[in-house]
Amino acid sequence: MNLHNLEYWQTKAKSLTIEGRAFINGEYVNAQSNATFACISPVDGKKLADIAQCTDADADLAVTVARNTFEQGVWSKQAPAERKAVMLKFADLIEAHGEELALLETLDMGKPISHAVHVDIPGTLRSFRWTAEAIDKIYDEVAPTPDNEIGLVTREAVGVIAAIVPWNFPLIMASWKLAPALVAGNSIILKPSEKSPLTAIKIAALAKEAGIPDGVFNVLPGFGHEIGKALALHNDIDTLVFTGSTGVAKQLLIYAGQSNMKRVWTEAGGKSPNIVFADAPCLDEAAAAAAAAICFNQGEVCTAGSRLLVESSIKEEFIKKVALAMQEWVPGNPLDPATNVGAIVDKVQHERVLGYIEQGRTEGELSSGGNKVQPVEGGFYVQPTLFSDVDNNMSIAREEIFGSVLSAISFDTMEEAIQIANDTPYGLAAGIWTRDLSKAHKMAKAVRAGSVWVNQWDGGDMTAPFGGFKQSGNGRDKSLHAFNKYTEVKATWIKL
Repeated sequence: MNLHNLEYWQTKAKSLTIEGRAFINGEYVNAQSNATFACISPVDGKKLADIAQCTDADADLAVTVARNTFEQGVWSKQAPAERKAVMLKFADLIEAHGEELALLETLDMGKPISHAVHVDIPGTLRSFRWTAEAIDKIYDEVAPTPDNEIGLVTREAVGVIAAIVPWNFPLIMASWKLAPALVAGNSIILKPSEKSPLTAIKIAALAKEAGIPDGVFNVLPGFGHEIGKALALHNDIDTLVFTGSTGVAKQLLIYAGQSNMKRVWTEAGGKSPNIVFADAPCLDEAAAAAAAAICFNQGEVCTAGSRLLVESSIKEEFIKKVALAMQEWVPGNPLDPATNVGAIVDKVQHERVLGYIEQGRTEGELSSGGNKVQPVEGGFYVQPTLFSDVDNNMSIAREEIFGSVLSAISFDTMEEAIQIANDTPYGLAAGIWTRDLSKAHKMAKAVRAGSVWVNQWDGGDMTAPFGGFKQSGNGRDKSLHAFNKYTEVKATWIKL
């Protein structure tokens, strides 16, 4: 896709027709109560659309439809290769509507259009295509048995899946759930965040156009405490998958226990350590990566490198390099292709980030940024912020801020670095910068995180599983491991 220019995207935004209704049984419908809520753009604070506010009644309807389609086998009993073909067509349609979807992401949650075009849309396409291609290449098993018996180990679709996805990467996070759930034969109900529902609603029509039968893919927008809770408590949902905060993840586990013990797979919060040793291959490169790790997507990233652990002997020099690198990340109009820092998703999150910055001023030393700015009138913007001389016990080092706020912490030994890195309830990701191969391996084994990146930040692709240790969640997205969340394993033992 061509990035075009600011005027192009502004003109395209004015002519955009936005769908705000729910999608149930192959049709766009109002919430049964006819209630709506306003979708506000963080770019300029203006209303984009009225969105269906789904609640319990809508959950009951969608679950009934999804259950019926699953039991009838209109999708679940298709051959894997047939489902694959439909999913690949679905991906092609997403690609064909890529500009519109990228623009919706930018208007809805504030990310720079350049990132929506070059990161979110390609990432979504890779997710759908790789996962679709995998489904007819996964073999079941024959157990080692005596001559008079045959033991079969087979995978079957779970049934009805509810997927609750976050607002920071609305389309990519949805694709990580939708692709394996659908291609495995399940029926699914997608609940997008109320902060960013637009792309989820849009792709529902594309799924139907691709050939996914009515009732197999449904979208219920609304608030977490209403429709999210209704889905989590529903007794006819077999599996709930979630990406979002640790607090909400804990509550969903409670709801599962209060209802039908549905499987719950969560990808939750993070406070990821980016560990830079004095023998890092290139301090300039490490500094640039440290800046990107906290500034990209306005810091609204579960794997943001929000704790920068720096060996004491190079800390002063390195912090200066990071501060200089962060100056390259400047808030601007998200519709301008030159912008690399967009708007914070909404007023609530904007105030949360500013509140942590004010708290940080009393705890650590502010090295750069930290100011509220407004490149677009009415929008929600914050300068990327760096605090040095932070102690790991400070709130800015312990709590997930979900904004571009970086806390720099010093260490003297590898053992101290490990202790600080693991001194957190989270365990989602970690970075290690060193020339020493032995040190890199020892650190990678010692750090309690689901993803460890050496001499880089945010490595991996669709072949690598993604998920966390500790209170960062359970289960894995991406790779073949993702199918474990959407299939049941059955043992069939036959006596001849």
